[in-house]
Amino acid sequence: MSEAMSPDDAGLTTGALARRLGVAPTTLRSWDRRYGIGPAVRADGRHRRWRPSDVAVLEAMCRLTSSGVPPADAARAARDTALPPSAEPAEPAGAAAGSRGAPAVPAPDGGDVRQECRGLARAAVRLDAPAVAERLEAAVERHGLAVAWQEVMVPTLHAVGRKWASSGDRYVEVEHLLSWQVSTALRRAPHAVVAGGREGGPGPVLLACVPGEQHSLPLEALNAGLLQLGVPTRMFGAAVPVEALTAAVRRLGPVAVVLWSQTRSTASLPLARHLADTRWGVTGARRAPTVVLGGSGWAGRPAPGLPRPKGLGDALTLLAGAHGQGAA
Repeated sequence: MSEAMSPDDAGLTTGALARRLGVAPTTLRSWDRRYGIGPAVRADGRHRRWRPSDVAVLEAMCRLTSSGVPPADAARAARDTALPPSAEPAEPAGAAAGSRGAPAVPAPDGGDVRQECRGLARAAVRLDAPAVAERLEAAVERHGLAVAWQEVMVPTLHAVGRKWASSGDRYVEVEHLLSWQVSTALRRAPHAVVAGGREGGPGPVLLACVPGEQHSLPLEALNAGLLQLGVPTRMFGAAVPVEALTAAVRRLGPVAVVLWSQTRSTASLPLARHLADTRWGVTGARRAPTVVLGGSGWAGRPAPGLPRPKGLGDALTLLAGAHGQGAA
C-alpha cells in the first residue's frame, strides 16, 4: 500500500482515453453527465482518472452505439455487462422470470433500418472504418443490395452530408470515409458469374457519369445490382468526356447506356440524344442503344424516348428486360 501508483493504476486522463477510443473528450464528459458512465475515482476530487474497469464500460458503450443502440440503452447495457456476477443488481419488481442478466436494449439486428442508419452514422463519425464496413456488409446480406442501398446507405450518406453542410468545414473526412466504404461494399457485393457476350447477342450495359459529374455512387449501386442479375456491364465512372463516351458506344455496341447526372448544370440532353442516335453494325442491320437517364439533374426536362427510372429497382427491371434477363 505504501508503493507509488503506476500510471495504469492511477488511470487514464480523459484526453488519453478519448484518443484510445476514437471519440471526442466532450463525448466522454457528456456520457458521464447524462448517463452516469464516469470514473469511479476522481483525482483530487475533481479531475477524472479512468481505471481499467471504467475503460471496459466505455469500450462496451462504443461497441453498442456503433451498432445502432440508442445511447441511453447502450449505457445501461454497458454498465450491466461490466458488473461482476456478485455485483449484479437485484431484479426489479415486476420483471419477467428469466430476464436476469439480459441487457435491456433493442437487438441491433432487429430489422429496424433507422437504427441501422444511426449505427452506421455513428461509426462513420468515429472514423471506425472496420465497423462501417461490417455494418454495410451486414445490411447487404440482411436486406439485399437494392434495399440496403435505398434504405440504409442513401439515408446515412444524406444525414452525414447534412451534418457537414450545417457545420462548416467539419465532418468532411467523415463523408469521404463513408463514401469510400459504401463504394467498397458495392464492389464486394456478391454477384452472378457474367459470361462474355455472345456473337450476335445483346451487348453490355454501359454506365457513365456525364462530363463534369463526379458523383458516381448511385451508378456503382446500379452496376452492382445488374451484376447480381447476371447482366454484363461496363462501368466508366465519373466525368466521362463526350468523345470517350461516343467511342465506347461504337466499340462495345451496348444494349443500353445509363447517363448519370446529379445536378442540372451537368445534365445535357443534346449529349443523351447524340448517344441515342449513335449506330453500329452492318448496313441494313444497324443498331442503337437505349439511353437511360439517371439522377436528379434530368428532373423537369422533357426527354421523349429517353426513359428515366424512378429508383434503383425500376432501373434494374428496365435494364434487365432490355438485356433479355429477368429482374426477379
